[in-house]
Amino acid sequence: MSRQINIGVVGVGHLGVHHASHLSKIKNANLVGIYDSDPERAEEVSKKVGTESFDTMGELLENVEALSIVTPTSTHRAVADECIKQGKHVFIEKPITSSVADAEYLIDLAKDHGVIIQVGHIERFNPALLALSNLEIEPKYIEVHRMAPFMSRGTDVPVVLDLMIHDIDLILSFISSPVKEIYANGVSIMTSSVDIANARIKFENGSIANITSSRVAKDRVRKIKMFQQDLYVTIDFLAGISEVYKAMGATQNDPDAIMSAPLVDSEGKHRQIFYEKPVVKKTDALKAELKNYVNAVLGKEVPMVDGFAGKQALDVAIKIHDKILEDLR
Repeated sequence: MSRQINIGVVGVGHLGVHHASHLSKIKNANLVGIYDSDPERAEEVSKKVGTESFDTMGELLENVEALSIVTPTSTHRAVADECIKQGKHVFIEKPITSSVADAEYLIDLAKDHGVIIQVGHIERFNPALLALSNLEIEPKYIEVHRMAPFMSRGTDVPVVLDLMIHDIDLILSFISSPVKEIYANGVSIMTSSVDIANARIKFENGSIANITSSRVAKDRVRKIKMFQQDLYVTIDFLAGISEVYKAMGATQNDPDAIMSAPLVDSEGKHRQIFYEKPVVKKTDALKAELKNYVNAVLGKEVPMVDGFAGKQALDVAIKIHDKILEDLR
């Protein structure tokens, strides 16, 4: 019989309740209980998911070996610090912390105590992205748009740390090269912070990423386009659709293609463009992410996004936000 890990959730607000719900159903996880600074909310959620509500976080820590931290970003360091010092593994929702220094502190602390940090960059588990796992993606140019209607939730941080950081993490996972230059602009619309932002990132290897994020939009949009030698890929994260266009030799064939078209390139060579629409398995990204965390604690997998990756995404996000603030002065 496979071992179960005793796990708890700290913070059961809008997102935390979903963590608790999924963890209560994951095979190798035993949801021991939850803690929230609002006792009434904690009691309500505990009844909903069939677990115990603890009066203090300390009491919860005494009964678990791993935690999911779904609290405001400003509290991440303090909450994770207490958990890690007691030898507990932690899953921290993005961004990992408010500052790079805090992220580095937690990473070093986790190493000293021999525990895992996993960071909640959920788009890594989006089924439309996972459908492309057989492709070697090495983009030369990336274009990303992420828009959302305005909601008061999440406005404790600027849009770069709220929305854009998802795409920064994805881009850093695709482009294995140090950042060379960052150009960024942004404006405040509904809050005193930056609500709409655009950033252009240039990497040492010559790759370029252009990202636009807005939390003041009529419709939700989460799309990415990637261009590399002989390959063009688009992903609609919301619709769950991936599309692939490949340029191949005139005599070559793509068994997965559903259509093709002839092409004569700039050198006069006859080639073909193959269009492929990979099958996207309908899965719950958050459930898959938490399964990865549970299995990482059990030693069966490695975290898809560890503390170091979370810190890298935060570092670039903060540099983008700082560039925006410079431009606004």
